[in-house]
Amino acid sequence: MVLARFLPRDAQFFTLFREAAANAVETAQVLADMLATMEDVDRKARRLRDLEHRGDEITHQVFHSLNSTFVTPIDREDIRDLASQIDDFVDYIEEAGRRIYLYRISERNERATLFGKVLLEQAQILAEAVPRLEHSKERDRVLRYTVEINRLENEADDALSQALAVLYDGVEDIPALIRAIRWGELYQLLEDATDRAESVANTMEGIVLKNA
Repeated sequence: MVLARFLPRDAQFFTLFREAAANAVETAQVLADMLATMEDVDRKARRLRDLEHRGDEITHQVFHSLNSTFVTPIDREDIRDLASQIDDFVDYIEEAGRRIYLYRISERNERATLFGKVLLEQAQILAEAVPRLEHSKERDRVLRYTVEINRLENEADDALSQALAVLYDGVEDIPALIRAIRWGELYQLLEDATDRAESVANTMEGIVLKNA
């Protein structure tokens, strides 16, 4: 029946959102492991690339479903924004891992490890929050999750400031300067990734308030 494909298919969108969030958790876990050990960087960078591609596929599925569905469970713009922003979150995490590989960074760094933990925690909270968007009675709980994601982003802001404050301490030659510049770029990219998680949280908050 032609009409059937235009009717609301709530489950398909929320299933894809759950898949995207689970993919974000796995991506953040790989990066957190990379930052914590700086071992098997080549293999982990390849895994991050595969996960980033998987995120792109999920996003394309959302857009395809959106274009073929006339009535949607929440605003079309919110569906598009949420899918895009989760994808951006994964993209930034993957890019951080790619930079570690390209720059041949091999030394462990406690500040970078902290960023990895923050990103993983944000992803895990995101994965807890997303399924609750499907059920109106559970949407209020989403707001508590968004507050925590934003708190973690503030923690990352502080970590970036502290890292940059001492970035060039002890730099006395060109190789050390190059290392410092590369670490500075990586710190900024990691903090930018936490900003992407905050964007997801803000969109989820908007969905909850709009549908209260």
